[in-house]
Amino acid sequence: MKGMNVAKKLFKVFESYGINLNGRQGNLHLKNDLHMDEVFINGLIFELEYVSKKNLEKEFGELELRPVSLMEEFVS
Repeated sequence: MKGMNVAKKLFKVFESYGINLNGRQGNLHLKNDLHMDEVFINGLIFELEYVSKKNLEKEFGELELRPVSLMEEFVS
């Protein structure tokens, strides 16, 4: 049940950045397809870490910058 609560919070963070996970946007690359600036991507990752209370071990360059992949990183 805890994973579901975290997933809902993460979903809301993505929505606050204008990213809809239900549609096609969930699989698009944040930088290449959605044309997000790295500053906003870093802010998004910071908020996801804060909401999930989990710090990512991976470096920024190692992350697959797709919303669905980021959700998997934080929920697991």
